[in-house]
Amino acid sequence: MKKANLTDVAALVIWLLPIIYFIKIYANLPQTIALHFGLDGKPNRFGDKTELLWTMPLLSIVTFGIYFLIKYLPKIDPKKTAGYSAETFKKISFALVIFLSGLQVFIINSSVTGYFGLDKLFLPFMGLFFAYLGNLMHSIKSNYFVGIRTPWTLEDPDTWRATHQLGGKMWFIGGIIITISTLLLPPKIGFIFFITIIVIISLVPVIYSYIYFKEHKQ
Repeated sequence: MKKANLTDVAALVIWLLPIIYFIKIYANLPQTIALHFGLDGKPNRFGDKTELLWTMPLLSIVTFGIYFLIKYLPKIDPKKTAGYSAETFKKISFALVIFLSGLQVFIINSSVTGYFGLDKLFLPFMGLFFAYLGNLMHSIKSNYFVGIRTPWTLEDPDTWRATHQLGGKMWFIGGIIITISTLLLPPKIGFIFFITIIVIISLVPVIYSYIYFKEHKQ
């Protein structure tokens, strides 16, 4: 079996896991379940379990759509440059299936246990996801769909490359810091670290792309 087919099969299996889990436990759920949680992981809103009957299928459809959209971006990219990043797109799409399927499992499990585990489970999980994306960012070529897409990176290939080299390092380091800080620090402080790092790794590459473009164009 070809590597591409193996990846699709693995993605399909991971995509199916939360669906199977949900079908298995739904009948045994109480009619009223926890639907929203605070930073401490404890529920602060309850509702009817039938709400899950549309949220879970919706998340599964979104996961399925995102996987194939990103994987086949080279075929629809008007710049015709996304093909240079085809392997990277496949890795990103596979990682997104893992992340979104993991999110579904967290949601379903919280319905059973009444605890979401935002601080010690989901936020560290997100940190590892960001670190993984950061590790791939330097290999993403200029395109309209994936990456740090600012007017300056899309205009100039050198600006795109420099911005993604910086962004990749920041996302990787930021993701590791998020994972460690949310595991070790108290929930509220860990969440502050999480928000702060997200803001930094999102804004700094954008600002850098503008500065780099202006300096090199001049």
